[in-house]
Amino acid sequence: MNKLFSPRVLRLVKSVTSSPQPPVLFMGGNISFISRLNHNEPPPGSAPGCCPEIVKKARESPEKMNDAEWRQFLSSVQYQVTRRHATERAWSGKYNEDKGEAGVYTCVCCGTELFPTKTKFDSGSGWPSFYDTQKTETGDNITRKVDSSLWMSRTEVLCSRCNAHLGHVFDDGPRPTGLRYCINSAVLNYEEKKE
Repeated sequence: MNKLFSPRVLRLVKSVTSSPQPPVLFMGGNISFISRLNHNEPPPGSAPGCCPEIVKKARESPEKMNDAEWRQFLSSVQYQVTRRHATERAWSGKYNEDKGEAGVYTCVCCGTELFPTKTKFDSGSGWPSFYDTQKTETGDNITRKVDSSLWMSRTEVLCSRCNAHLGHVFDDGPRPTGLRYCINSAVLNYEEKKE
């Protein structure tokens, strides 16, 4: 282990893991430390001091948001996952066991429709899983790209409107697609829809 990590990193890990309530290490494109508490995140824009103009800008033109505005608009966990490519701890997310009625899961950053509830299934992974995306006239609202972090190659999925990191997609899902979109709860909002 000493050959993989610098002495500084080893001291940091030792100090973090010896605290009374240690955080858990989450890995995405970057290594991040996030609380071990259950992440039932507040609605975006509800933090004290978040002005209505930022909420409007995030919903109407998210491509114009800067890093400081995302920090103000999102909770700490939402920011780390969506903007810094972190991963929430398995089994800790609000939507992991959610069995929403007819509706859609939207992007916590910009409100774009991502996954219909009818495609959600229990993969046993500890994160919300979907076998398909919300369809649009042009396909869907997901961007897929190769993620070579953590010494492996995976397919990362991002919101195509605001570029928020959502999770990853794997080819071990159920029929009819055979795909498993493994998504962080912190990046989702649920909206009920009447069909």
